[in-house]
Amino acid sequence: MAGGADPFRRVSDLSVVAVQDIVWQLLPLGLGSGQTCRRRLDRWQKAGVFERLHRILLSELHAAGELDWTRACVDGSHVRAKKGSRDRSIAGRPAEDWRKNGSKHHLICDGRGTPLHGITTAADVNDIAQVFSLVDGIPPVAGRPGRPRKRPECVLGDKGYDSKGVRRELRRRRILPVISRECAPDIKGPGRLRYVVEQTFALLHQFKRLAVRRERRLELHDGFTSLGCSLICWRRLTRAAS
Repeated sequence: MAGGADPFRRVSDLSVVAVQDIVWQLLPLGLGSGQTCRRRLDRWQKAGVFERLHRILLSELHAAGELDWTRACVDGSHVRAKKGSRDRSIAGRPAEDWRKNGSKHHLICDGRGTPLHGITTAADVNDIAQVFSLVDGIPPVAGRPGRPRKRPECVLGDKGYDSKGVRRELRRRRILPVISRECAPDIKGPGRLRYVVEQTFALLHQFKRLAVRRERRLELHDGFTSLGCSLICWRRLTRAAS
């Protein structure tokens, strides 16, 4: 993000698109043309700018003691696509194989609801198929003495993540699985602890660009998703500093 304050101003410009869901062709003249902003979003996403921004903000939150590593919560949330179209940009399967329209956001957050990593898939992808991508996708978070932190002590999930293989692999990663079992009463307690991930989804989908997917290309939508997670972290950091 070289170039002084100008790149940060341009990130702010893209955040306006994410929050207000402005059509590219109707952007204010001060933000530049829609084609220029779209190309900038694509270029920065491929360069990993938004991922680095997210990691920096997580490190600042960790240094301020605002991250809760005692537990992490995972879940998925369906997102409608524009005009209800099926998402063919992710898996490439024939249209008749799709069961649902749109896409799905998969998210892992810390015990306070701070987003640690997010993934976008087709709407009919099971949550259980993304649990390891979420856990392994948590970036190394610095900010305190010692090695960067990237592993929570336990992972909380609903019955959609019930699997012996998931529990085995989480334990192999030295993470305690706290997952409800199918055909069994819900574990008492995790329901009250897991509400933070639903709260984080609500915050993420307040960005109108993420509540309904408009971009056909996955890279552009992922760019807005990473930017949305960074904005949530920035707001939490600002509130902690005030």
